[in-house]
Amino acid sequence: MMQRKIVYLVNPVSGTGKKESVEKLIQKKTKAESIDFEIIHTNIKGDYDYLKDKIETEAITDVVMAGGDGTVNQVVSSLSETGVSFGIIPMGSGNGLAFCAGIPKNPTKALDIIFTNKTGYVDAFRINDRFSCMLSGLGFDAQVAHDFANKASRGLLTYTQQSLYQYFKAHPYQFEIVLDNFSFYSDAFFISVANANQFGNHFTIAPKASLDDGLLDIVIVQKMNKAKLPFAILRQIRGNNELQQLVDDMSQKNILYFQTPSLTIRNLKHAPFHVDGEPAETAAEFKIDIIRRCFKLFQPEAKIEE
Repeated sequence: MMQRKIVYLVNPVSGTGKKESVEKLIQKKTKAESIDFEIIHTNIKGDYDYLKDKIETEAITDVVMAGGDGTVNQVVSSLSETGVSFGIIPMGSGNGLAFCAGIPKNPTKALDIIFTNKTGYVDAFRINDRFSCMLSGLGFDAQVAHDFANKASRGLLTYTQQSLYQYFKAHPYQFEIVLDNFSFYSDAFFISVANANQFGNHFTIAPKASLDDGLLDIVIVQKMNKAKLPFAILRQIRGNNELQQLVDDMSQKNILYFQTPSLTIRNLKHAPFHVDGEPAETAAEFKIDIIRRCFKLFQPEAKIEE
């Protein structure tokens, strides 16, 4: 068995947790496990290429991120090809990937999962030249994601009815969706492309999404009567919408929900764009492809399949 060496990357500003107490907890518990470790603070630029040499020269086996989805995206994007195993101590406002993988919010329990040393492979995807390991989207879902993550615990139904109604005073955007065998147009409030099943805080937009099934879950919230909109989205969150075979009655459906390993989205009205919850520069066209078994993640009950 290879000697474990862990680098902990702690985001000094993410979420609301007490950072100093987490650093003390990391030190105490990792020493008790007699594992070599080092704590490094994350950086504002989100650039972790400098760690590649360190991983190689010091034989680092694991990189554990104490932060939110933004930190996870940046670190995994930089270091996924080094072969290290990744761990998450969820400390952001959303924590979509961690919760999808069953990693608890409690830092002690999250560390216990890392110490069991059980990993499973996780898919990711590329959206043009951007790396995403959870959920990216076009249209209003970045704003919705952010607000839901912060308010989901305070009465979802009321919040959905009141707040979403306000957002969607804005107009839908026009998209062309291009798949292997056919393409179609949609006027949509937003499109979510998901590998993990949620926006964070257990607010689930793609209930059937799996981290390692080789498929992306696509959710298209189409133009509809605004009064229906909150209820349509609520049905989606609650998992009441079945995965669809795309057929002729698409224009009759409020929400399209399907799975595919790749697609192209032509963004005809330059809808706003986000990657893993972080706003990003939009484009006229997005080519999106799954990256199979992209990285190893410490997860409860996970067994590595080589």
